[in-house]
Amino acid sequence: MEGEIVNKVANSALVVFDLEDIYPTNPRMEIDIAQWLYEGFVLREKDFRAALKEVDWSIYQDAYVGLHCSTDAILPGWAYMVLTSHLQPVAKRVYLGDKHHLESSIFQELLFAIDYTQYADLPVIIKGCSKKEIPEEAYVLATQLMMNHARSVMFGEACSAVPVFKRAVKRG
Repeated sequence: MEGEIVNKVANSALVVFDLEDIYPTNPRMEIDIAQWLYEGFVLREKDFRAALKEVDWSIYQDAYVGLHCSTDAILPGWAYMVLTSHLQPVAKRVYLGDKHHLESSIFQELLFAIDYTQYADLPVIIKGCSKKEIPEEAYVLATQLMMNHARSVMFGEACSAVPVFKRAVKRG
């Protein structure tokens, strides 16, 4: 049929890798250890442990929790470990860091769990437009991991993709 509109994108071998598809919907929560510091800089073990016994840990049920300190206090390593021991039974996962580090860590874990062999020798577009907040680190890691398998990696949408990587063709 002459003048027929053909959807070249739908007929292409392009595979879209959308980071939103792996974005977990669990709540994200942060705990600032500064709330338990004496005068904002000193962590007293006895007081800290007593305060933690009073926390309702159920509010962190199935949440991704980031632990951080908003002051310049020098904290002993065990402080975050003790907090983690209270969160472990209820939280989905506990990470060290603020909200940004939390998101980056979640994506790092999720991206390393993917089997990239399904993208072997295929042209892949890592979708760039997202309704959710995807950290830049996730795009960097996805690119690194995808490059080991895909024939090419692009960023964006099928209609306007930016080439990122193309595997050299071996001529034999």
